[in-house]
Amino acid sequence: MQVEHHPLSIEFPEFKDAIHALKLSNAHFAKLFNEYDDADKAVNRAENGVDSLGDAALENLKKVRVTLKDQLYQLLQATAAA
Repeated sequence: MQVEHHPLSIEFPEFKDAIHALKLSNAHFAKLFNEYDDADKAVNRAENGVDSLGDAALENLKKVRVTLKDQLYQLLQATAAA
């Protein structure tokens, strides 16, 4: 079974334009976005059997991904409220 990516624009479609704008204008957001994208791709590769990771390493990577996603969401909400 193929496991899908979780790109931020799919996770938060209502913020698609804000994601693009913040990637260009906010260095902190761009850094977090790239870290999230890298973590998401690594989780996807591991879950699809492309890369081999132990259960603990995969679980840790998923925790990193969700932490980054939460931080990005908070930045998106703050931008939308401004």
